[in-house]
Amino acid sequence: MTKEIRRISIIVVFMFVALFASTSVIQVFTASELQSDPNNRRTLYDSYEVRRGPIIAGGEQIARSQSTDDLYAYQRLYPDAAMWSSVTGWLNPALNTATRIEQTMNQELSGFADSAFLSRLEQVITGQEPRGSSVELSLDPAVQRAAYEAMVNAGYTGAVVAIEPDTGRVLGLVSTPGFDTNQLSVHDPEAANDAYEQLLDDAGDPLINRTVDSIYPPGSTFKLVVAAAALSSGDFSADSEFDNLTAYTLPGTSTEVMNATRGTCGDGDEVTLATAIQLSCNVPMAQLAVELGDDAIREQAEKFGFNAGYEIPLASAISGYPADLTPDETAQTGFGQSKVTSTPLQVALWSAAIANDGALMSPWMVDQIVGDDLSIQKQYAASEKSQPLSADDADAITEMMVSSVASGAATGARIEGVDVAGKTGTAENGPDEPYTLWFTGFAPADDPEVAVAVVVEDGGGMGQSGSGNTIAAPIAKKVMEAVLAQ
Repeated sequence: MTKEIRRISIIVVFMFVALFASTSVIQVFTASELQSDPNNRRTLYDSYEVRRGPIIAGGEQIARSQSTDDLYAYQRLYPDAAMWSSVTGWLNPALNTATRIEQTMNQELSGFADSAFLSRLEQVITGQEPRGSSVELSLDPAVQRAAYEAMVNAGYTGAVVAIEPDTGRVLGLVSTPGFDTNQLSVHDPEAANDAYEQLLDDAGDPLINRTVDSIYPPGSTFKLVVAAAALSSGDFSADSEFDNLTAYTLPGTSTEVMNATRGTCGDGDEVTLATAIQLSCNVPMAQLAVELGDDAIREQAEKFGFNAGYEIPLASAISGYPADLTPDETAQTGFGQSKVTSTPLQVALWSAAIANDGALMSPWMVDQIVGDDLSIQKQYAASEKSQPLSADDADAITEMMVSSVASGAATGARIEGVDVAGKTGTAENGPDEPYTLWFTGFAPADDPEVAVAVVVEDGGGMGQSGSGNTIAAPIAKKVMEAVLAQ
């Protein structure tokens, strides 16, 4: 063999090895990434030929595919669309748009996920119609309906999140106002775009998923986080006392903060931490926040999940407790104002952690992926994310929350025959702006089955006259009752 032939042979072998390695990398390591790439038109067109799997909640199909006689073969239909719009989102192949579960679980629903490989192979071999997998959610239709109807019937704009404390399973996820996702899934691009533009122009901003996308000042619900920081420090207990003042001057300023009652926090010259939580008093919590300092509160908040996002698999906005707060700003975070912000999901999670003996479970809303042949392709399981506080501290805060519902600032959440643990919040947004109204809590207090967060925007239509107790707490009560009735 001449030198030239040997050199060419080596080059050819090298090129073959390089080609083999390249295709192997694509097939084994980057296939899923390439399939999910929105610019991959081949995968997009292939997906049109697949009967997309349904999205299921509690045995009900809340999104399904129907045959059509157009280019796209199938169209998505959404029963009870407005109630589930914050969950399903919509899919429109004519516009190449997908949102929420339709987007985040697209590979599973269209049958291209790695978990569906054997099912795809069987369909090819047997000549079956290609079908995607079903996505079965953890959401409970009875809980979802109770939350949605309670919000809509009252005309409230806001969100409700319900979580199973000991697993992190999301039982309810409602954002109002909802919208008709069927109008956005039609294969007439002009009609779909017109519907989208109308929703964009809607003053109620129905396209926003307030459960995970919106951040608000958490108001007095954040007092639970501050109380957890205090107890975790070892320097405070439920009986720790603070000056019972009618007003407190923020450090370094001439600005005074007051309790909602404009008076003292109960009787006496001193007030305990337990009473401050029970009656939801701002003044002692501002004093406590200054004594703790912003670093300690931030550390505790981050244990609950602040300054980091979640994917349930819907991605959440990041709840924030910033660094380097001034003493007056730190004082205001003691009652959930100033620069602290939270999503409704995050508020539900710190209640769930308190309910679960201080253990924070990772939130999730997909139970399993099921193939067209009813084989379980993938299952999701509970996992502990962190331990933000000890069981003893969680019990102490639970007692404060029970007192708040029984005879304090959260009586609107009472359920006859059931001990409910709860905390209200009435967050300010500006001198002339309506309040943001909150409730968070769980039931039964001694063996929790559900933790809830409710937020109502625009003061529930009452400007600065409404309160978390009168508007948000009754919504949470109906949601908790829906869980306990099962």
